Amino acid sequence: MIRRTLIGAALMATLALAACGEAGQKTASGAQPKELTFSILSAENQQSMGPLWDPLLEDMSKQIGVKVKPYFATNYTSLIEAMRFNQVQLGWFSALPALEATRRADGEVIGRVVDAGGADSYTSVLIVRKGSGITLDDVMKCDKRFSFGLGDAKSTSGTLAPMAYLFTPRNLEPAKCFKAVRSASHQANVFSVANGVLDVATNNSVGLVFARRENPELMKNIEVIWTSPPLPESSIVVRKDLDPALKEKIRQFFLTYGTGTDEVAQKQRKVLEGLTYGGFKPADNSYLDPIREMETAENLADARRSGDAGRIRKAQAEFDKVRAEAAQKRAVEPNI
Repeated sequence: MIRRTLIGAALMATLALAACGEAGQKTASGAQPKELTFSILSAENQQSMGPLWDPLLEDMSKQIGVKVKPYFATNYTSLIEAMRFNQVQLGWFSALPALEATRRADGEVIGRVVDAGGADSYTSVLIVRKGSGITLDDVMKCDKRFSFGLGDAKSTSGTLAPMAYLFTPRNLEPAKCFKAVRSASHQANVFSVANGVLDVATNNSVGLVFARRENPELMKNIEVIWTSPPLPESSIVVRKDLDPALKEKIRQFFLTYGTGTDEVAQKQRKVLEGLTYGGFKPADNSYLDPIREMETAENLADARRSGDAGRIRKAQAEFDKVRAEAAQKRAVEPNI
């Protein structure tokens, strides 16, 4: 389930972006572009997310000397394809799509988000309608009583984490556990559960903060019945082939944003507050190692369910390799 792709969305994104591919190539190979495009998943909606991100992008344009415009998409596949075809050069990615961008879209991590409380992690959650009486034990009975909402197939908190931490360890498959399973955005899952359209759905701690701010009355109908271990927060990903000097300007913009004591920094902190962020810290691709571990664990579990001995050996070898690499890094840098 984790590995399935949104074929229709990917095909549409590929065709649309390929048509513009020639223009995108003109800013590649280290040449400094006249304009950059910053991708944002409009998990809530563009109308509500635009005003939150626009001030930050305006500040970035001024500091790096290149105009930065937003690119909103409603699914992770579109964001990855846009970076792959160089129609976006940098963006805000949650962990699993960030990993995909480093693999398939010539991307690299240059920084990570820190939330308003200073934490660099968030959690996946399961939500139900308040007063429904549905408990986690009820959900884990796998008796097809309930309808269930997952997130985007490439969503860290909406799909990967609940599979890796909740369903797979119990050898459960959502498709066999629920009377209906559908994939949707976090916002759509909140509305569906609150209005009784879905019995249970995935979401995340950050998404619930936004939902509570946008629609506090609706959130009175939401109850959390499961919370995952901490997940790596969102990160800033840029294309590797950006001009190195420009890339460093972008890195410094994020690492210093809202850190001063003057009036400008105070305004920047207001912008961060709107995004529920406390700021940004340095990071590289190793920041995504916990996601690699979850992913390979899921692939191994899927291989074991298939019963294919060759597939199991391959998945086991990859799982052992990733775990060993991560353990080695943690031994050198215990805070990883």
